[in-house]
Amino acid sequence: MSSGQTETGRKGGAANAPRSSSRVRVRYAETDNMGVVYYANYFVWFEVGRADLLRESGWTYRDMEREGFALPVIEAHCAYLESAKYDDEIEVRTTGAMLSPVRVQFSYQVVRTADAATLATGTTVHATLDRTGRPCRLPARVRTLFA
Repeated sequence: MSSGQTETGRKGGAANAPRSSSRVRVRYAETDNMGVVYYANYFVWFEVGRADLLRESGWTYRDMEREGFALPVIEAHCAYLESAKYDDEIEVRTTGAMLSPVRVQFSYQVVRTADAATLATGTTVHATLDRTGRPCRLPARVRTLFA
Protein backbone atom coordinates (compact mmCIF):
# COMPACT_ATOMS: atom_id res chain seq x y z
CA MET A 1 0.00 0.00 0.00
CA SER A 2 2.85 2.39 0.57
CA SER A 3 6.46 2.81 -0.22
CA GLY A 4 8.43 5.53 1.40
CA GLN A 5 11.65 7.38 1.14
CA THR A 6 13.12 9.19 4.09
CA GLU A 7 15.65 11.95 4.17
CA THR A 8 16.97 12.55 7.63
CA GLY A 9 18.43 15.99 8.10
CA ARG A 10 20.93 17.39 10.54
CA LYS A 11 20.23 19.33 13.68
CA GLY A 12 18.97 22.80 13.24
CA GLY A 13 15.23 23.07 12.79
CA ALA A 14 12.36 22.24 10.51
CA ALA A 15 14.34 22.62 7.28
CA ASN A 16 16.47 19.69 8.40
CA ALA A 17 13.72 17.63 10.05
CA PRO A 18 13.37 13.98 9.09
CA ARG A 19 11.14 13.58 6.02
CA SER A 20 9.42 10.73 4.25
CA SER A 21 7.32 10.27 1.16
CA SER A 22 4.71 7.50 0.98
CA ARG A 23 2.63 6.58 -2.05
CA VAL A 24 -0.92 5.33 -1.67
CA ARG A 25 -3.55 4.53 -4.31
CA VAL A 26 -7.10 5.47 -3.28
CA ARG A 27 -9.12 2.30 -2.83
CA TYR A 28 -12.82 2.06 -3.56
CA ALA A 29 -13.53 1.31 0.11
CA GLU A 30 -12.06 4.71 1.05
CA THR A 31 -14.63 6.64 -1.00
CA ASP A 32 -18.26 7.60 -0.65
CA ASN A 33 -20.89 6.83 -3.30
CA MET A 34 -19.67 9.81 -5.35
CA GLY A 35 -16.15 8.38 -5.58
CA VAL A 36 -14.73 11.06 -3.26
CA VAL A 37 -12.49 10.04 -0.36
CA TYR A 38 -14.24 10.08 3.01
CA TYR A 39 -12.60 12.76 5.19
CA ALA A 40 -11.44 10.45 8.01
CA ASN A 41 -9.28 8.43 5.61
CA TYR A 42 -6.79 11.29 5.43
CA PHE A 43 -5.91 10.53 9.05
CA VAL A 44 -5.28 6.89 8.06
CA TRP A 45 -2.91 8.14 5.36
CA PHE A 46 -1.23 10.39 7.92
CA GLU A 47 -0.54 7.23 9.94
CA VAL A 48 0.97 5.57 6.85
CA GLY A 49 3.32 8.53 6.43
CA ARG A 50 4.19 8.65 10.13
CA ALA A 51 4.90 4.91 10.33
CA ASP A 52 7.06 5.08 7.17
CA LEU A 53 9.02 8.04 8.53
CA LEU A 54 9.73 6.27 11.82
CA ARG A 55 10.54 2.96 10.12
CA GLU A 56 12.92 4.51 7.64
CA SER A 57 14.58 6.50 10.42
CA GLY A 58 15.35 3.27 12.26
CA TRP A 59 12.62 3.14 14.91
CA THR A 60 9.42 1.26 14.04
CA TYR A 61 6.22 1.33 16.05
CA ARG A 62 6.89 -2.34 16.84
CA ASP A 63 10.35 -1.51 18.21
CA MET A 64 8.92 1.42 20.15
CA GLU A 65 6.30 -0.78 21.83
CA ARG A 66 8.86 -3.50 22.61
CA GLU A 67 10.99 -0.84 24.31
CA GLY A 68 7.99 0.23 26.40
CA PHE A 69 6.96 3.43 24.62
CA ALA A 70 3.68 4.55 23.06
CA LEU A 71 2.96 7.66 20.97
CA PRO A 72 -0.78 8.32 21.26
CA VAL A 73 -2.24 11.16 19.22
CA ILE A 74 -3.21 14.02 21.54
CA GLU A 75 -4.07 16.54 18.82
CA ALA A 76 -4.97 16.18 15.13
CA HIS A 77 -5.77 18.68 12.40
CA CYS A 78 -6.50 18.41 8.68
CA ALA A 79 -7.24 21.16 6.16
CA TYR A 80 -9.00 19.79 3.07
CA LEU A 81 -8.09 21.74 -0.05
CA GLU A 82 -9.22 19.51 -2.94
CA SER A 83 -10.89 16.11 -3.16
CA ALA A 84 -9.05 12.87 -3.66
CA LYS A 85 -11.01 10.38 -5.75
CA TYR A 86 -11.11 6.67 -6.38
CA ASP A 87 -7.92 5.31 -8.01
CA ASP A 88 -5.94 8.56 -7.57
CA GLU A 89 -2.33 7.94 -6.69
CA ILE A 90 -1.36 10.18 -3.83
CA GLU A 91 1.86 11.00 -2.07
CA VAL A 92 1.89 11.62 1.67
CA ARG A 93 4.84 13.86 2.53
CA THR A 94 5.64 13.68 6.23
CA THR A 95 8.03 15.59 8.45
CA GLY A 96 8.65 15.30 12.17
CA ALA A 97 9.78 17.75 14.85
CA MET A 98 10.24 17.73 18.62
CA LEU A 99 7.93 20.04 20.55
CA SER A 100 9.38 19.02 23.92
CA PRO A 101 11.26 15.99 25.30
CA VAL A 102 7.90 14.18 25.63
CA ARG A 103 5.98 15.56 22.62
CA VAL A 104 6.55 15.18 18.90
CA GLN A 105 4.67 16.73 15.99
CA PHE A 106 4.26 15.28 12.52
CA SER A 107 3.23 17.48 9.60
CA TYR A 108 1.66 16.10 6.43
CA GLN A 109 1.03 17.20 2.88
CA VAL A 110 -1.19 14.98 0.73
CA VAL A 111 -0.44 15.49 -2.97
CA ARG A 112 -2.12 13.94 -6.02
CA THR A 113 0.77 12.70 -8.16
CA ALA A 114 -0.99 13.17 -11.53
CA ASP A 115 -1.10 16.96 -11.29
CA ALA A 116 0.93 17.74 -8.13
CA ALA A 117 -2.15 19.32 -6.52
CA THR A 118 -2.03 19.59 -2.74
CA LEU A 119 -5.22 17.91 -1.55
CA ALA A 120 -4.78 18.34 2.19
CA THR A 121 -2.34 19.43 4.85
CA GLY A 122 -2.33 18.49 8.49
CA THR A 123 -0.55 17.84 11.74
CA THR A 124 -0.69 15.39 14.60
CA VAL A 125 0.86 15.89 18.02
CA HIS A 126 1.87 12.85 20.07
CA ALA A 127 2.77 12.41 23.71
CA THR A 128 5.31 9.80 24.74
CA LEU A 129 4.01 7.35 27.33
CA ASP A 130 5.76 4.55 29.21
CA ARG A 131 4.37 1.05 29.83
CA THR A 132 2.23 2.35 32.71
CA GLY A 133 0.68 5.10 30.58
CA ARG A 134 2.62 7.92 32.22
CA PRO A 135 4.36 10.66 30.21
CA CYS A 136 8.07 10.04 29.69
CA ARG A 137 10.95 11.30 27.58
CA LEU A 138 11.61 9.87 24.16
CA PRO A 139 14.83 7.84 23.98
CA ALA A 140 17.91 9.98 23.30
CA ARG A 141 18.38 8.58 19.78
CA VAL A 142 14.85 9.61 18.86
CA ARG A 143 15.20 13.06 20.44
CA THR A 144 18.37 13.49 18.36
CA LEU A 145 16.54 12.46 15.19
CA PHE A 146 13.84 15.08 15.72
CA ALA A 147 16.09 17.82 17.14
